[in-house]
Amino acid sequence: MPSSLKDNLNSQYFEAANRLKSKQARRRIVAYVESYDDIYFWRTVLSRFENERRYFEVMLPSHKKLERGKKSVLMNFVGERIGPDMIACVDADYDYLLQGATPQSQKVLESPYVFHTYAYAIENLQCYAPTLHDVCVAVTLNDHRLFDFVDFMQQYSEAIFPLFVWSVWAYRTGNHNRFSLQDFNRVVDPGHVNVMDPQKSIDNLRRKVNSRVHLLQREFPDNKEVYLKTKENIKELGVTPQTTYLYIQGHHLFDNVVVPIINMVCNRLRQERQDEISRMSRHHMQRQNEMSCYEHSLPDIKQTLKKNAGYQLSPHFQQIQQDVEQYFTTARKSPEIS
Repeated sequence: MPSSLKDNLNSQYFEAANRLKSKQARRRIVAYVESYDDIYFWRTVLSRFENERRYFEVMLPSHKKLERGKKSVLMNFVGERIGPDMIACVDADYDYLLQGATPQSQKVLESPYVFHTYAYAIENLQCYAPTLHDVCVAVTLNDHRLFDFVDFMQQYSEAIFPLFVWSVWAYRTGNHNRFSLQDFNRVVDPGHVNVMDPQKSIDNLRRKVNSRVHLLQREFPDNKEVYLKTKENIKELGVTPQTTYLYIQGHHLFDNVVVPIINMVCNRLRQERQDEISRMSRHHMQRQNEMSCYEHSLPDIKQTLKKNAGYQLSPHFQQIQQDVEQYFTTARKSPEIS
């Protein structure tokens, strides 16, 4: 393909290329994503919409250099360049909750050809609480429910929710220099969680959050009414005190909350399985062989979590698929490409 065409790809280009094919050929719809890790996620979203008439190709947006990220997708492709044959698929970040308060939020929410995760990022959905026990089973081959991930993430979410409302308010009103996402992350980091007694971490987290909320209330004494309106509005958007973890920064949730807990749970589960092998082995050689076989069967925790597709059971994933369905029923007017 000539470089001038490579550098100016748009939906019309792919539409014209599709028209050159025979009428029996499937239409190619290009879906641009932010990073390599996003390709698999959006493939799971879009696969069910492929049929004898159309198929998707999920890829990174840049053809000239190794450029990734949401800004690359939105700056290069939102506007006249996207359309029925070229769509953009991005993390929602705070843009969904900002509800058009910034130009980037407007781009994400207003274009029928931009799809977003509703949750802050793909990492949040990979950490969907009802699926985390399954991740531990995959990593340890031990189905003992040692830790209640659903209960912990609900309590964690309830503890951080009051401060989360302040964070959304700060970004909606341009006060993020007074209370940044980094400030929020430092407060809501649970630190070391004793998986046999997680309540201590939750109680400590509540104290940290309450302390920071009181500081913000003193700094913005006239903000009570706006705060309450912000709280009600984000609830209307689907955020609940029990699911706040799905809307905080994805990398922070993944690396600083979920992975450390899974590590500790899995260490205990592996030890249980190893103790069982030692107890049941009839002699040293059998023990050595069984232990070696078990250890070679164990995958990496982070990679397993990144491939966790249990998020397909979440309401967020179902909402994304409803948006794609809407894309084919209303946004795409031509019956030839529906």
